[in-house]
Amino acid sequence: MRETTPRRVVITGLGTVSGIGVGTADFLIGLRAGKSAAKPITAFDTEGFEHAIGCEIADFDPDRWIQHLDVRTLGRASQFSVAAARMAVADAGLCDQELRDSACLVSIGTTDGESRDLDHLTEVSVRQGPEQMDPVVARRVPAGRLSAAIAQEFGLRRVEAVTLPTACAAGNYAIGYGLDAIRAGDVAYALCGGADALCRKTFTGFYRLGTIAPERCQPFDADRKGILTGEGAGVLLMESLESALARGARIYAEVLGYGLNCDASHPVAPHQDSVARCMRLALDDAGVAPAEVDFISAHGTGTKANDVTEAGAIRQVFGDQAPPRTVSLKSMLGHSMGAASALASIGCALALSEGFIPPTVNHVRTDPECGLDCVPNHAVDADLKVVQNNGLAFGGNNAVVVFGRYEPEPARATA
Repeated sequence: MRETTPRRVVITGLGTVSGIGVGTADFLIGLRAGKSAAKPITAFDTEGFEHAIGCEIADFDPDRWIQHLDVRTLGRASQFSVAAARMAVADAGLCDQELRDSACLVSIGTTDGESRDLDHLTEVSVRQGPEQMDPVVARRVPAGRLSAAIAQEFGLRRVEAVTLPTACAAGNYAIGYGLDAIRAGDVAYALCGGADALCRKTFTGFYRLGTIAPERCQPFDADRKGILTGEGAGVLLMESLESALARGARIYAEVLGYGLNCDASHPVAPHQDSVARCMRLALDDAGVAPAEVDFISAHGTGTKANDVTEAGAIRQVFGDQAPPRTVSLKSMLGHSMGAASALASIGCALALSEGFIPPTVNHVRTDPECGLDCVPNHAVDADLKVVQNNGLAFGGNNAVVVFGRYEPEPARATA
C-alpha cells in the first residue's frame, strides 16, 4: 500500500562519466577549474565537415567499472550508464546485495540510445551488404539496454527499469520519475540519470541545422555560434531521507521538486511561455519561492534562439531586476544530449554540498538580449541553499528539477 505522506528524497550517491572527468572527484575538479572538453572528434569519420570539434571522452575504461557484464555485449552509451551506476552505488556506500534485497527503480534518459552502433551497422550494410553485419552489435542497439543493463549488472530482482527518450531533457525526466517513486514509497532506491554516446547521426543533424560551433561553446555570449556535441552519463542514487539517516549515509542534496510540460509548439525551437510555466511548476512542487533560488543551471546550449528564449523565460519567473546567477555547464561539457541535465544535476548537488557556483567558460561579452550574470570563466564560492536545473528539449519537452541543501534538524533538548 502506498504511503499517504510523501517521503523526503535525498541524493546519497553520484556517478559521473564526462569529458572533463570520469568519476565524481575528477568531475568536481573540472567544474571548479572551468575545464573544457572540446577537441577534434575521433568517434567517426569527419571528412566533408568544415569543422568537427566535440566533447568526446578519451579516457574511459569500461572494464574498470563494469563487474558482472561482458562489456562487448554493451554499446558505448550502455557502458557509460552502467559505469555511472556502479560509481553511484559505491559512492552511496551500498553493496549489490542490499540493492537486490530492496525494491528499486532504474530510470535512464537518452536522446540517441545506441545510435553510435546504428552508425556502424549502417556503414557496414552500405559498404559490405547486410549479411556482413555483426549480430553481437545488432543485439546491443535497443535503447532499453541503457537501463536494463544496470539492473542486470546488479542482479536486481524487484526492479522497474525504464529508458526515457525525451531528448535533451531526458535526464531530468528520469530524476523526476525517481522522485515520485521514492516519495510514494514504491521503491527504496532509485538509480536515475541519463546517458548518450557521441554519434555521427546527431552531429550531422545539428550541423545541417547550422547550430554546430566551429571551435567552442559560448552560452549567453554575444558572439556565440552554437553547440558542441558531447557524450557521457550521470547517475544519481536517490533514497528517502529516513533511509539515508538510518544508514548514516552522506547526503549531497535534497530533491525538492520538479516540473514537466510539453508544448509541442515547434519541432526544434523553444517556446518562452512554456519554459516559464515549467519553471513555475517545479518551484511550486518544491514549495520554493523564486526569490529563494540561489542559482540556475541553465539548459544554455549556446545557440542564438535557445539562450535568448531561456533568459526571457527566467525573467518572466524571477523578474527583470536581479534574476539568479545563471550558468551553463555545456560550455565545459558540450551538449551530451540525454546525459546533459543528469550531469548538470550532479553539478547542482556538488555545488550545494561544496559551496560554489561553477562557471560559464569561453565567455567574453554577455549578450544584452540575455542580460544574465552567467558567472563568466571562473567558479565562485557561494553559500547555497536552493538551486534549479533546467532541461529543454526538441518537441517542446521541458523538465526542471529543484534541489536544496540538506540541513539536519537541530537536536531536541532533553529534560
